[in-house]
This record gives sequence, structure tokens and C-alpha cells, in this order.
Amino acid sequence: MSEPSQPKSEASNDHAAAQQPAEQSKNDSGRKSASFHRYPLYAPRFWHGMRPKTWWRLLRDGKFRIYPSRWGFLIGISFATPFNTLMAWVQQLFYGRKLKQTQLHGPPVFIIGHWRSGTTLLHELMVLDERYSSPSTFQCFAPHHFLITEWIFRRFFKWMLPGKRPMDNMAAGWDRPQEDEFALMNLGMRSPYRSIAFPRQDPMDLEYLDFEGVSDEDVQTWIDGLRGFLKSVSFTTGRPLVIKSPTHTGRLAALAEAFPEARFIHVARDPRALFPSTVRLWHSLADIQGLQPPFRPEDDPDRDQPEQSRPKQYVVQCLKKMYDAFLPQKEALPAQRIVCIRYEDLIADPVKTLEHIYSSLRLSDFQTVRPVIDQWVKNEHRSYKTNKHQLSAEDEQMIQKEWKHYSEAFDY
Repeated sequence: MSEPSQPKSEASNDHAAAQQPAEQSKNDSGRKSASFHRYPLYAPRFWHGMRPKTWWRLLRDGKFRIYPSRWGFLIGISFATPFNTLMAWVQQLFYGRKLKQTQLHGPPVFIIGHWRSGTTLLHELMVLDERYSSPSTFQCFAPHHFLITEWIFRRFFKWMLPGKRPMDNMAAGWDRPQEDEFALMNLGMRSPYRSIAFPRQDPMDLEYLDFEGVSDEDVQTWIDGLRGFLKSVSFTTGRPLVIKSPTHTGRLAALAEAFPEARFIHVARDPRALFPSTVRLWHSLADIQGLQPPFRPEDDPDRDQPEQSRPKQYVVQCLKKMYDAFLPQKEALPAQRIVCIRYEDLIADPVKTLEHIYSSLRLSDFQTVRPVIDQWVKNEHRSYKTNKHQLSAEDEQMIQKEWKHYSEAFDY
């Protein structure tokens, strides 16, 4: 993005989800969250940024099981994808040679951690430091051609996105910092996020959460795709990038090898809050973005719903897979390349936590940006009231057992 965006009181999806009024998080099934903020039918879905071949592969892998209520998405996206190919050709014509010569403006900083752990809050706080930049929502939505089209959408098509995200109180907009995983998915890379399109079927690409079982050649293809996208973003900003994506957590070793000077910040959160919040997240995304309606607890569990794709089972499975990879990989990195923080410490004292991050990773001088963070705390942070997530005794026992290694590793 051209300028870092300031986090308002609604700016962080991880943080704001925890600050929602109690009535918005009564239900850990996720049924309430889909209507927290309405997402208009005319607003773009993730898949609108794909090219035809990538879109066709997604439909094929989902066995073309599109529910009639989602046929409008199918038609609209199918007509939009050729536009991405056309614009990609135009961008290549004007910028292809320059992009080949582009290098990253300094080593990237990766923010990692499970979904709903506070990674977005930290992401938006860090890009308050104008010495850093980050991929914008539009760049991740349209990675094939944002160099020639972003200014048009940011100027004339702001109305296409709602003011706030549907699953929480986070401000939405083409210029907001965004996860690069969406860009990689739209570029044709394998990603677990493709499962959002078909939530009633077996999850897709879970092996790409940790690269377990993925060939060296395919891992290198994925790395090349990531590097190419980051270079394109760096070309527009001219600054080092702060990258945030929970899906990178179990890929730590591969990313550390591919970017030898990169730094990593891991955010952990109490599993008792993490679990219901993540279940709600996946339900909300599937409800709004899916080509099938999401599974609901009242549905017949024996009908059209694989066990592993039910929201709770899926959340448990993903964390275990990510952290079975992350925890040993973390120990192999030098201390100056990775720092682990806790969400609870971040919201209790953002200034102290960021100062610790800058010092541990030997980033830029923190005192330069400290007044900006102080101002954010003074104007925005004081009004936050953390919401209490409700968790059934059965679910708490389950995550104590299934996520024991996570709880022990981060002292929960």
C-alpha cells in the first residue's frame, strides 16, 4: 500500500472480535457472527481475483458441487476471471521488465500465529511505522494486475466493500493491510483457504499448512510465487514489508531458508478464547464466500458432511498440524530472528510489547515510532473492553487434550 493505515477502534479483526458486545459472541458455533455486519451481494468475493484456469481448478477440486443459492456467485465470478487475464497481460506489457529487475527493499518481517490470536492487531500497529509497508487488500485481491488497476478501484470503487468486515468490527477497504495468502491463492498457488469455497466437503490443501508430504519442487514453486508477489508490492512501496498470515506459521523453516535475513513475530493466545473465535470465523467466511452454505450443528451429521470438515474438528486439526511443525522449527532459528509474544500482553501494554519486539529482532529504532503508538493507545486502545468467549465444558476438555502442546509451549 502507498501509505500505512492507522488502526481505528474497529481496525483489528483479531482484537475487535474479542471486543464485540457480549450478545455478538454468545454462540461458539458461529451462527451469530454472519449477521454482525452485512456483506452485500454485490461486494466481491475472494475468487473474483482468480484467472480462469485457477477458478476452473477450484471448481473441479470442489467436484462442482455448487448449491443453487450460490449460482449467482458462480456466474459473476466466471465472467470476471477473463478480465484478470486481460489486465495481467497489460501489466506484463508495461511492467514485466521492471519487475524482473526488482528486489525486495530490505528483509521482510513475518507475523505468524493461529487465526484470531492477535496477528491483525499487531500487523496494523506495525505498519503505523512509516518505515515499513504491507500488501493492501486490493493487492491481495488482484495480484495479477494491481500495478495498473489499484488506483482506479481505490478512487472510484470504494463502495464495493462495506465499511466493516462481516465477522467482526474491523474496518474494511481496498487500502487496508491484508494477508498475502489470499494473493497466493488467487495467483494459483495451493492454499488451505480454497476450502472456504466448499465448506461441506473434505478440506483442501491442508498439507500446505506445513509442507508435510509436498515435494521439494512444489515447495519451490510456492516460494517463487510468494517472492514474486512480494517483489511486486515492494516495487510500489519502496519500503521493507511486514507480512502477516496465520497460514505461514507451520511453514517457518521454509520461509526462514528462502528469506535468510527475514524476522518472525509469533503471537499466541489463550486457547479457551482462540477456539470459539476461530470456529466463528470459519463459519462466517464460509457463509459469505462459500459456493455451498456452511455446515451448522443442527444439520444431520451423517449427511453430506465429512467429519474432518465440520468446523470444530477442522479448527482442532489445523492448530495441531501447524504447531507440530512450528514448535520444533522455532527452536532451530537464532534468537535474533524470532520473538514470541502473547495476545494478552499485547492488549495490556501495546507500547511495551512493540518495544520488546523491536529490541529482540533488532529492527528499526523504536523511539522514532513510539509517539505514534502512544497516540494510538491514548485515542483508541483505552475504550476497548475484552469480551468473554463462552466455551462449553465439553469443548474445553477437548482442547485441553488436543491442544496440550500449544498450551504448554505458551504457558496457558
